[in-house]
Amino acid sequence: MTELLEHMPALSALQWAGYQAGALLVGFTKTGVPGLGPVVVPLMATVFPARASTGLLLPLLLAADLFAVVHYRRHAVWPHLWRLLPWAAAGIVAGWLVLGRINDRQLEVAIGAIVLVIVALGLLGGRWQARSDAMARSWWWAGGLGLAAGFTTMISNAAGPIMVIYLLAMRLPKREFVGTGAWYYLTMNLLKVPFSASLGLITGPTLLLNATALPAIAAGAWLGIAALERIPERGFNTAMQVLAAAAAVNLLL
Repeated sequence: MTELLEHMPALSALQWAGYQAGALLVGFTKTGVPGLGPVVVPLMATVFPARASTGLLLPLLLAADLFAVVHYRRHAVWPHLWRLLPWAAAGIVAGWLVLGRINDRQLEVAIGAIVLVIVALGLLGGRWQARSDAMARSWWWAGGLGLAAGFTTMISNAAGPIMVIYLLAMRLPKREFVGTGAWYYLTMNLLKVPFSASLGLITGPTLLLNATALPAIAAGAWLGIAALERIPERGFNTAMQVLAAAAAVNLLL
């Protein structure tokens, strides 16, 4: 234990504050407003190198996932999950195989463009409504988004906008939206652990640093649950669309 403590990353006061703020936001977004997830990735990247932050963030996400699953366990819509999970698992394997061998910028631009197009079509409504409903129930929709989400979450922990688009297309009430997403993220993040560990991204010292953030995650999760109860249904869906679009624009910039 002493040896592990000696190797735990030493943070400045500013870095420590940023790290704890990121942990608080992780808890909040997992139980309250899922669209805020993409904000955490660049925040953590300001404290740690991008590659290291990927492994350091994963245990925080898992801890917050557990809070969300416990609270919303009765609200998951499993048929939507079963359509997505096999494809997402395949995407994780693909992401692991190419991690460090692809151009991150090209991936970000492609994902950002796709999300913006899907959000735009959803906002058009009217004659696009029937087409979008049929598209959302097709196998290639779940397969394509599942592969993209799994691949992106393995590469950068930034698949939030893709999952938001999928859940919005299913037209779920806000609790079912968060509950279904909670089980998805928990399953995917658990699958990522051995791959991240094999790449040296999760170690004893990083887990000790993760442990210091558990109180912030718990506080964020409590705030997220309280916030979700106060957000109107229609306002929740609008917020998800806006946040998904904002995350996509951020990827393009």
